[in-house]
Amino acid sequence: MLGCKCLYWSRGADYMRPEPEAFVLPGAVPQWSQGSGFGGAMIKLGELEVCQITKFQHIWGWNMSLDGKQARAAAKIESHGSCNLNSNYMPPLSNPVDYSLIWCSEDGNDNFNGCGYFWLPQPPEGYKALGYLATNKSEKPDLEEVKCVRADLTDGCEAYRLIVNTYSNFSKAPFVVLSMRPLHRGIYGRGVSVGSFYCSSYRGLGEELNVACLKNLDQGLHAMPNIDHIHAIVQHYGPTVFFHPNEVYLPSSVSWFFRNGAMLLSSHNSGGEAIDIEGSNLPCGETNDGKYWIDLPSDTRRENVKRGNLESAKLYIHVKPALGGTFTDIVMWVFCPFNGPATLKLGMMDVALSKIGQHVGDWEHFTLRISNFTGELWSIYFSQHSGGIWVDASDLEFIEGNKAIIYSSKSGHASFPHPGNHIQGSSKLGIGLRNDAAFSNYFIDSSKNYEIIAAEYLGDEMVKEPFWLQYMREWGPTIVYDSRTELDKIIKILPVMVRYSVESIFNKLPLELYGEEGPTGPKEKNNWIGDERC
Repeated sequence: MLGCKCLYWSRGADYMRPEPEAFVLPGAVPQWSQGSGFGGAMIKLGELEVCQITKFQHIWGWNMSLDGKQARAAAKIESHGSCNLNSNYMPPLSNPVDYSLIWCSEDGNDNFNGCGYFWLPQPPEGYKALGYLATNKSEKPDLEEVKCVRADLTDGCEAYRLIVNTYSNFSKAPFVVLSMRPLHRGIYGRGVSVGSFYCSSYRGLGEELNVACLKNLDQGLHAMPNIDHIHAIVQHYGPTVFFHPNEVYLPSSVSWFFRNGAMLLSSHNSGGEAIDIEGSNLPCGETNDGKYWIDLPSDTRRENVKRGNLESAKLYIHVKPALGGTFTDIVMWVFCPFNGPATLKLGMMDVALSKIGQHVGDWEHFTLRISNFTGELWSIYFSQHSGGIWVDASDLEFIEGNKAIIYSSKSGHASFPHPGNHIQGSSKLGIGLRNDAAFSNYFIDSSKNYEIIAAEYLGDEMVKEPFWLQYMREWGPTIVYDSRTELDKIIKILPVMVRYSVESIFNKLPLELYGEEGPTGPKEKNNWIGDERC
């Protein structure tokens, strides 16, 4: 391809906390079937071709007490190849015209491993820098050291995770290093992260930066997996979801829920009607206008349906492009007919919150992020009520080969990477909602029990969406809890010295604690077309 260059992709520099030895998945990665770009090591973004690297040269270190690891600035972008171009044509890559020194350390500071200098490449007109450069010498780097990218091949990016927060005894200037991510993400986002870092004298989280990420201009997203790849990915990486040994409200399949008496109610039909097993009589499309909702059966089956049916349960899978089609998100949805009441932890005391937190039709999910370069599991997103966290593959628990473990919390079904009593609130004060997660005999193996329900990029002929997925209304009736009154009663019995702290924590608890209009289905969630919320 005319003007084709090679940019090296950085994994460890995204966090700048690589392990002493590169992490390797516990099992061998499959040999992916050929015929598309998935797992082919190189990805074409239009005029640029990129690949992924995991080995870095140590430049400078900052010792920090974060999991006993050392922060290292080690991002580097190289250019290879040559081409004959018309003089009027701007090539995809160009050397910077200069460097600006952003910050430097000094040898006398015990926190620093040597002396580090951080430089911002100054791009020529019409080009963008993709990040900063770290050296251990005061001389400006060579102009051939990095490449700038033509502006139309780039996209905006934002600071993401704080990595380093320090200052220099020499300059007395504060200094922060943050990872970066594309500003435009999700199904339609075309921003491609290059794994580089951002430096500043302040945090600047969420702001568009003066450096850029790449942009995938390949409309076909050729590196995305085909349907055979998807099945192979799920069967190889599909996690096992463990529910708490004391869980009362287990998952079921959607069809089991419908078959066992779930009712469709509406503002003009208070009696409701039974939903057929495929959900074909649900009102589909349009928007959530509040005119329809689903409820449990009103007869003797009600309590039984609440408890779910683990034998029928499966993971409902939505496959979508991530980070400009250089990664694939395998979103796994779990359906539970009922969500149980919350438990509040106040130091050594646990308070059962009566009906607060209960609702019909609970949809929870977690997301596997797969590298389209190699087909490796990169990380998993654990959805936790109104938020969630990304966990790198190196911090996961594995049960069989490369299959991770997901722990689902008791009653609320939030997902966690490790067992324990997770507090949503203030873990320091021991105040917040309890999320108890543990190993048990209640589990679903998603590598065997799954159904692919959507993969828009493959087209309707390849993956047909089920009828019930088009139902955009509520999967449960509106519930309004008198929770504020109940919580105020709890606050009044607490010692005066902790009342203010507890009240401020209560105000930050998820909205579902206080009541909701009934949960909506997967397609109504923000992450259906967007990136995960974190």
